[in-house]
Amino acid sequence: MIEMTQLTRRYGRYTAVDRLDLKIGPGEVVGLLGPNGAGKSTVMKMLAGFLEPSDGAIRVDGLDIRSDRLAVQARIGYLPENCPTWPEMTVADFLEFQAAMHGVAPAARRRAVARAIRRTALEAKAGAVIQTLSRGYRQRVGVAQAILHEPAIVILDEPTNGLDPAQIQQMRGLVAELAASATVIVSTHILQEVEASCERVVILRQGRKAVDARLAELQRGRRLLVGVGGDAARSRSALAAAPGVHAVHDEGESGGCRRWALEAEPDAAPAVSAAVIGAGLALHAIGFETRNLETLFAQVNRGGEAAPAEEPAHAV
Repeated sequence: MIEMTQLTRRYGRYTAVDRLDLKIGPGEVVGLLGPNGAGKSTVMKMLAGFLEPSDGAIRVDGLDIRSDRLAVQARIGYLPENCPTWPEMTVADFLEFQAAMHGVAPAARRRAVARAIRRTALEAKAGAVIQTLSRGYRQRVGVAQAILHEPAIVILDEPTNGLDPAQIQQMRGLVAELAASATVIVSTHILQEVEASCERVVILRQGRKAVDARLAELQRGRRLLVGVGGDAARSRSALAAAPGVHAVHDEGESGGCRRWALEAEPDAAPAVSAAVIGAGLALHAIGFETRNLETLFAQVNRGGEAAPAEEPAHAV
């Protein structure tokens, strides 16, 4: 369990992280998002023990980051955004050195290195000098060092930086594999990666938590969209009378039916369907509106509510 309470970091008069409260449970895959300067990297550096909080607290499995920093760090694997490595070392030598730094027992180091190399598909580059590698391969070396010691918490800052599409797919698979035994925090500007890999999203804005929700909940809109064939007046009357419906908005005709947007309770769809059919009308489509993460992110950055999309979730 990760628990941040009133976590604050100041640089002089500038507050990078402002009284952040956040809990992350075991096995969660969390996407940490926000525009440049929102405080994402600062939060990760404080969690990894590389930056001291100005105020507030961080506890990991009951251990306080201030008084038990080394014990907390032993539980964490961290890939910083810039992926620092020793460019003159070979991949295998660098990872073996990192295994020693992580406290992996001498007898287990070669096995740990081999496993990390295999999981990040670095077999062909194990003997290569790091400075000769492409950016994508260097990024994979950074991921390999983060998972060498089988940490309980893995923090990945821009893990797909420099990766090609095939490597990105592999990284998604690795994140899913890690989630089976670890808590994973992913920070990235590529929103599709969050949608593909994460189950929960935390969006920071000006150092504060603007959004904290399950991705499925965020992507589901508030309005129920219904396509009905038949008389418009009868349709409006039937929809308005359905239990759980608070307001009915006419969205015009499209695809041979009239589209309606209902402000309704989350469980109103069955009652709305029954009301339309009971009125002798044709039900063409029904479903809650869906929103993509890009739209939500843009709305949060503007300080407003997320704008809904306009397509039904499924057809009937």
